Amino acid sequence: MITLLCTVFLSLTSSVYSESPASPPAYTAETELGDQNQVFASRGSNVTLPCRLHRQHGMSFGSVGMRIKWTKLSADESLEEDVLVSMGFHKKSYDSFQGRVHLQEADDDDASLVLSDVSLDDVGKYRCEVIDGIDDVIHEVTLEVQGVVFPYSPRLGRYNLNFHDAEQACLDQDSVVASFDQLYEAWRSGMDWCNAGWLNDGSVQYPITKPRGPCGGANARAGLRNYGQPEKSKSHYDVFCFTSGLKGHLYWLVQPDKLTFGEAVQACQDDGAEIANVAQMYVAWKLNGYDRCDSGWLADGSVRYPISRPRMNCSPTEAAVRFVGFPDKKQKLFGVYCFKGQQ
Repeated sequence: MITLLCTVFLSLTSSVYSESPASPPAYTAETELGDQNQVFASRGSNVTLPCRLHRQHGMSFGSVGMRIKWTKLSADESLEEDVLVSMGFHKKSYDSFQGRVHLQEADDDDASLVLSDVSLDDVGKYRCEVIDGIDDVIHEVTLEVQGVVFPYSPRLGRYNLNFHDAEQACLDQDSVVASFDQLYEAWRSGMDWCNAGWLNDGSVQYPITKPRGPCGGANARAGLRNYGQPEKSKSHYDVFCFTSGLKGHLYWLVQPDKLTFGEAVQACQDDGAEIANVAQMYVAWKLNGYDRCDSGWLADGSVRYPISRPRMNCSPTEAAVRFVGFPDKKQKLFGVYCFKGQQ
């Protein structure tokens, strides 16, 4: 008998799953998982997605006919993207994973996938499939990147993005459209936002921690409000974006005078930096506790400021990234936040 053991490093409890066909099974899949089968990584880091085969006879992954296939599932799990296929000594990686993935192969039992230079697009569910003739054993593991969910709407205002515009809006902020799990975790951490936004599975939802009349009703329970899955090209909402930690730092550029938007862009460049984007401000605020009570230009033409210590005249009731608006770019009314990457 061959046993496939797939261990997730954040496990708290153990459970066992086994296939039981009428004839004796060729494999028994055992997983030590806990409530969620997840592996966490930082953006730009390397990560191992675990999948181990515990052999009880001579067959190994290099055996003739034994095939290992790693795929990545789409957000709604309706599509699979090939990541890596291995058949003995023959191995092939695909598309954006080329040059970034390989099997760990620490021993003959190891089918774990090593993924380098983790990006936001790598977040999601992966499937490890071991195939030998008619026998097929599957294990799934979810890769999460530690980061921040933030709501976004464009200069045109609230509810102006179809799904494809939403994807581009997040991409413009060095982000991706957030998943349900990411929004759920943000809600559990206290996120409360009364504007509905797209998620990457095509659903439209919003998180409420303080139920109130305009946001689903004062008597409704706290949670994620769900608008279902409207038509992607014709329906318009905001979007929830997800970004992760960045190699660099956001800072307020001290200037003697207020700046137009064009002057703000140039001032950051003259300081050896670039004007910061919205995602960079949220990362600095949420992950690093950045606090500054000065309104400043950002790359999308908006003006915002981050408050981690609520106080009068800044954000008296809550820690937040405060949104001033999208003012006329020719106005000399604001300073600027810059971002300088690590050299």
